Amino acid sequence: MNLPNLLTLLRIFFVPLLVAALLGQDLGFNWARLVPVSRELFALGIFLVAAATDLIDGYFARRWKQVTTVGTLLDPIADKLLISAALISLVEIQRVPAWMVILIIGREFAVTGLRSIAAASGYTIQASDLGKTKMVTQVAAIGLVIGGIRWPQLAEYGQFAMWAVVVFGFASAVGYFAKFWRKVDEGVKVRRRRELMRLERQKKRAAANAMAQSGASAGN
Repeated sequence: MNLPNLLTLLRIFFVPLLVAALLGQDLGFNWARLVPVSRELFALGIFLVAAATDLIDGYFARRWKQVTTVGTLLDPIADKLLISAALISLVEIQRVPAWMVILIIGREFAVTGLRSIAAASGYTIQASDLGKTKMVTQVAAIGLVIGGIRWPQLAEYGQFAMWAVVVFGFASAVGYFAKFWRKVDEGVKVRRRRELMRLERQKKRAAANAMAQSGASAGN
């Protein structure tokens, strides 16, 4: 178990803490007995630290060449668990519209399923720049909405950012589906070309065999 994978597991561990902080009662403890820490600030801190681990584990995995199969599988799962848990919790406390969260999470499942089908078919659909922008926008939007619980002036910016998440999410989803269709279309064309070439070779062999047999009959 290397450090990038440990950071990914830590992000998963943060998910129930984030939900408890957003939905639970005020924690009522002081940091260093000086600064009161409310559940909103605690939840915001957990979310931002968890989101930061997503950047850090990827950086270390690439820098130290520790990209593993486990990490490749766990990283997107951890991301989706964190984002989905935060959004569903914000719906529960009526900070984000439910329909918006359904669209965002539904998009995540659709794209994940699409990339899984492509991978099973031997195609690799890399994350697009628009998809990465969507992830950054998600973190910023959720952070603003959580911060808006404590500082109401941030709530309007949070709602605007959530709309940006929906727009970026669907725009990137269209890009993924277009890539998938091109890959599948290219694959179908290649398979058809190979089948036509195989049939052509079979016809040529059959014609050659027929000519050989007719020549042998004429010789007899």
